Amino acid sequence: MGAVERRGRGMFARRKFLKGELIERAPVIALNEKQWPFAQKTILSDYAFDWGEHDEQAAIALGYVSIYNHSYSPNAQLEELLDELMMEVVAIRDIEPDEEITINYNGDPAKQDPLWFTEQAPKRRTRKRGSSH
Repeated sequence: MGAVERRGRGMFARRKFLKGELIERAPVIALNEKQWPFAQKTILSDYAFDWGEHDEQAAIALGYVSIYNHSYSPNAQLEELLDELMMEVVAIRDIEPDEEITINYNGDPAKQDPLWFTEQAPKRRTRKRGSSH
């Protein structure tokens, strides 16, 4: 983890990661529809992800998962393991040492939709995650 100008913190590779390699595996705390409105009023809402088969829940990832910055040309992707209450960060291309590891907050690495924290975007509650298993 390190400082990123105008973005706060970010995650950086300490070594080379190959495409398809697991970068991080972290447990999540799933919040149901009754719990989310309370968490949404806190700083946790900035770090929550959509969760569930139909995004009916939110999740707070433990570990470093919530520190990865957004990019429209990411080098990693989130994968959701619903049954295990886990999230994985996987390299989608080779990542060099000291390179910032980024994900697309829209979930799909190719998706270019405006994000919830920009003026152009429709209001949405959380970051999107990648594929589900």
